[in-house]
This record gives sequence, structure tokens and C-alpha cells, in this order.
Amino acid sequence: MNMQSYVHGASNQPLIGQTIGAYFDEVCARFAEREALVVRHQNVRMTYATLKETVDNLACGLRRLGLKPGERIGIWSQNNTEWVLTQFATAKAGLVMVNINPAYRRSELEYVLNKVGCRALILAPSFKSSNYLEMLQDLAPELASGTPGDIQCARLPELKHVIRMGEERTPGMLNFDTLRLPAARHELNALAELAETLQFDDPINIQFTSGTTGAPKGATLSHHNILNNGFFIGEAMRLTPEDRLCIPVPLYHCFGMVLGNLACLTHGSAMIFPGEGFDPLSTLETVAEEQCTALHGVPTMFIAVLDHPDFAKYDLSRLRTGIMAGSPCPIEVMKRVLDQMHMNEVTIAYGMTETSPVSFQSSVDDPVERRVSTVGRVQPHVEVKIVDTDGRIVPRGTAGELLTRGYSVMLGYWGDEVRTREAIDAAGWMHTGDLAVIDEAGYCNIVGRLKDMVIRGGENIYPREIEEFLYRHPKVQDVQVIGVPDPKYGEELCAWIILKPGQNATDQDIRDFCQGQIAHYKVPRHIRFVENFPMTITGKIQKFMMRNAMKQELGIQEQAHA
Repeated sequence: MNMQSYVHGASNQPLIGQTIGAYFDEVCARFAEREALVVRHQNVRMTYATLKETVDNLACGLRRLGLKPGERIGIWSQNNTEWVLTQFATAKAGLVMVNINPAYRRSELEYVLNKVGCRALILAPSFKSSNYLEMLQDLAPELASGTPGDIQCARLPELKHVIRMGEERTPGMLNFDTLRLPAARHELNALAELAETLQFDDPINIQFTSGTTGAPKGATLSHHNILNNGFFIGEAMRLTPEDRLCIPVPLYHCFGMVLGNLACLTHGSAMIFPGEGFDPLSTLETVAEEQCTALHGVPTMFIAVLDHPDFAKYDLSRLRTGIMAGSPCPIEVMKRVLDQMHMNEVTIAYGMTETSPVSFQSSVDDPVERRVSTVGRVQPHVEVKIVDTDGRIVPRGTAGELLTRGYSVMLGYWGDEVRTREAIDAAGWMHTGDLAVIDEAGYCNIVGRLKDMVIRGGENIYPREIEEFLYRHPKVQDVQVIGVPDPKYGEELCAWIILKPGQNATDQDIRDFCQGQIAHYKVPRHIRFVENFPMTITGKIQKFMMRNAMKQELGIQEQAHA
């Protein structure tokens, strides 16, 4: 009898039954003198004792505004000290922090603030090409003559408080630093009393997930969701108070705030931020000068670090572990990370925002071949099954859609019962939309997105397989494979290729490389050499944009699958 593709993370380690605030206080007391937070671009260094004092002051400052537990407060900013403080202070005050993508523009900002009814918004003045103050003032011209703390905005009716970072003053807005002033004893006592009333199943965080169609959905996560996920992520990396984690990934995303901050918090490790956003040189400098033992990133970030012309000048010998996630990791890239960056205990993680986010993660002692070819095994206390299009569990080794269930599944999409029920079925299974295979030993391989699978002349083709093969080409630095409509076969393969610096290649060179090595129907018909891929701010490749570009270039329309 075939083993079924069902796994569950049996564990002797119990789940944490506390709120983030209660757990935060215990950790800060236990590791009071250890360094907790380093933000290099702001010259900030805090011990756990200082972090607790600062967070408590901010939590009291937010409560002083009249914000009540359960109310939503948005944060629209790049990585900085204020973001980290807000994450922990809102948890202690019982507020629901709403992460707003730094790449959002006016209409997206208006949508998310109104969708969840934000009472307050904390924002940076600007980041890269985005002037946040200007965009908000366009949406809410009433700010110019409004009273801070009691603004009345026609287009943002729920918004009452706008809190800006930086020393300059802006009409209608409060300054972030005024909320960090030392709290009075009675305020701290009231904060401690509030802690006794908060429950770990309370919502604490809303993260908007963007699909290729429809408005963004607000995945609502609880203390229990993200605190436990952060803890077990850190366990897989074997984090200790001696570890120093470099976090160049965005805080607004789970990668920064859960795999980064909460993994560190739950293990007394140090959170080290190299800059406002990812930069390969500042990442190299930070790892070397701060003697970091761990580093997070998506594959494109690791590629950029490895290929930096000054890479060899930096001492990365303290590096031990970290996480590579966000998109499939090319095998050749993983080998370079192990060999050249000393990250012999690097782990691969897989998940989605709606599951807090990690469901699978490799362990530090998994064989290298497992770490370069799978996303590891199921996380503790999580269940996963792989099902076919009829919803039936498939045998081990068979591809199907990955479904997951357990403590990590979100509370739901904020204010959207219909889309919540589409994602989470009656038995509590979260339908991920990812195609996966689980082998006999329980290791999982993500073979693509359900919607990315290419059906060419009745043959199911997984782009990931073709990408892995093309990475072996000595001139190829990065590659993405998509399906484009074709009148004869329904779909044809298209490869977008970034060549290594100084290299040249032709379409025929690539096809010759494939000849006799992979089945003829897997050889890309369309090949394009590009400088970069369209991607989100978190480094996820936007294949739908590539498909749209090819359809436009080729003048073709979508074909219906048989």
C-alpha cells in the first residue's frame, strides 16, 4: 500500500500559550544586558533592557492617544528602529498593527486604510522614489488645517491620528519621538494591568497579500500564530543568545518581522539591520563588522551579495546559519552560499503570509543534497497534505496542491468572509495554491504554482524543473520560465534569462544546451535575454507580468486549457 502524502509535525516542545507582550517581557528580563537591536544606518544600539524600556514608553504613548485594544494602526515605512519598536509596542498595547507595503501608492494606501478602518497611521517621510507625506496629504488635504489627534478626512473617515517619523514637524501630524517620552508610573501600571486581559488568540497583525487579480486581502494573524512560528523557525536554525542575525529583508513582510524579529526575540538573539532596504555592499559590511552568525535573504539577494565585486574583501567566517526563502532556491546558488559564505547550516523555508508564514523548513543537519533540492520537513505542530484536483490525498512522490492546517493558519481575511472561506475549507485546511511533492522521508519539494503549471499539448510541465536545468549553463546567472499561449499546443515554454556579467549567448546556444538532455517538449520555444525580472519589493518574481509582456510582444491571446 502506497504511503499517502500527509505529514504532521509531532513534537515534544509545546506551543507557547502567551501573548507577544508577556513573552517579550520575560525575554527582556532574562537577557537584559545582551544586545537586542542594532540599526546601523541610524546608529542605534539597544540591549534587551533598553529595548523593553523604550517599547513600554511607546506603548504608553500610543494608549495616551486614546487608542484601544483591537483598534488598527498602520505603519508605512522602510526598515528602521521605529518599525521594530512599533511591532512590539502595538502588541503590548493590544493594537492590531497593519503592515503597509512601502511600494504602495495613493489608491492602495486609501484602500488598505479604509478596508481595516485604521484609527492611526505611523509613516516615514519618504523612501526611495516614494514621498509618503506628499501622498498622504493628497489623500487627506484636511491635515493642513487639522488638529493632531482629531483629524477629519473625507476620504479616510476612520483615521484620527497621523504620526510621522523624523524631527521635522508637519501640520496635522504628531511626531513619533514624542510618543517615546518616559511614561509615568501610573501609565506603566495600567499597561501591566492591560497585559492580564489580552488573549493570545487576539488578532495582532494584518498583512496585505497581493494577488494577480482583485484587491489585496488582509491576512489577519494572532499573537499565537506569529509568536509560535517565530519560535519554531529559530529552533530549526538552532538560534541561541550568542547569535547575531543580519536582517536585510523587509520588515513589512513576514520574512522580516517573523523569521527575523520574532525568531530572534524567542531565542534572545540580536536583530541586526544593515540599512533601510537591501543593498549587497551594506549587507557585506554589516555581516563582517557586526560579526553576524546568521543572514536572511531571498535567492536574488544572495546572488547579488555573491556577485558583488568586493565580495572577497569581507570576512564572513562567523556566518553559520540563516534562511533562504521567498522563491525557489537555485541549486547552484545554494552551493555557492555553502562554499563561499560559510553558511553550512543555512536552512530553506517555505510558507505563505496566511500561515504565519512557515510550514516547512530544513534543519541545520539535513544533508546538503536535501537542503538544495527540498524545503525540508513539516514544522512542529503543523499538518500538511497534498491533494489532486478532486481534493483527494495523493501517494507520496506525486504532485498536487499543498494544503496546511494547525496553529499557524490565519484567523481569516479581514472583513472578507467569502475569500476566507475560499481559502480555508470546512475542515480547517488552508489551500495554498502551490504544487508540491512529498517524498517517502517526508521532505517536500515545491514544484510550482497551480496557476504556473504549463500544459503543453496535454503534457504537464513544471517551470521549476526547466529553471533548475538551465541554471547549469555556465553563462546563465538567473532564469525564469513561464508558459505563454500557443494556438497549436495550448501553451509553449518561454525562458527569460539574465546572463553573467560579460557573457553573450544566443537562443540557439540555449537550445543546443537542452538538446538530448531534457525532453523535447520541455525545451523553451521562446527565449529572451533580459537585464532583470519584474519583482515585488520582497524579491518575489512576478511571473504574471512576464506572461503579459510576452503576450503583448507576440500578439497572442490566452488559450483555454482543455
